[in-house]
Amino acid sequence: MQKLKNKTALITGGTSGIGKATAIDFIENGASVIITGRFKNTVDDTVIELGSNAKGIVSDAGKMEDILSLADKVKLISPQVDILYVNAGFGKYAPLELIDETHFNEQFNVIVKGTLFMVQQILPLMKEGGSIILNTSIVTEVGMPNSSVYSAAKAAVQSFTKSFASELAPRKIRINAVSPGPINTNYFDRSNLSSDQVQAMADAVMPQVPLARFGEPSEVAKAVTFLASADSSFMHGTELFVDGGFPRIK
Repeated sequence: MQKLKNKTALITGGTSGIGKATAIDFIENGASVIITGRFKNTVDDTVIELGSNAKGIVSDAGKMEDILSLADKVKLISPQVDILYVNAGFGKYAPLELIDETHFNEQFNVIVKGTLFMVQQILPLMKEGGSIILNTSIVTEVGMPNSSVYSAAKAAVQSFTKSFASELAPRKIRINAVSPGPINTNYFDRSNLSSDQVQAMADAVMPQVPLARFGEPSEVAKAVTFLASADSSFMHGTELFVDGGFPRIK
């Protein structure tokens, strides 16, 4: 059964990782998908890989001019968006003593400002019965060293999930969040960590995952598809954890 048949979905940050995996799963479930990415070559390559039910738009989730022009670009492809998955984001890490304004602004521009204004701008294209999914993170549930800014930004998105849900309920547009834990993606490509630091973080996290492995992007994608579909029709303003039990189960 195709859960998203005849639906049009917009996925930000859809050229890799969880975003790309979700685009694949959406298409397998009958949706037409529009992905965004920062670079034309990766957008074009991903659209070719995804096939005829995918279209792409070059757009940077951290640039207001791109966000403000995105709805017009989407309308050239589809007059309506049924599903919005605000996936674009990244994390950088620094101890409290070394955090500067650039470190703060980079993450808040994409994760907080980008999420808020992306929802605002695409909302006019969404009709009754639409579904919006935001990305939170397991970092909101645990104090992780060197992640003050990233954790705060994701906590803001967690708050958006509740407040947006309250506002959008009268319009019959559902909004929920998916909260990934440790997932095998290229997430660290935009981070400021060296390969040795990434490996050290992975080594520290792995023993805390009760399922004793990292998750795959496709596993998060299936949760996003669930939240996008009628299977979750009575879920609104909630957060779905896909984390292998980390760090809430001992």
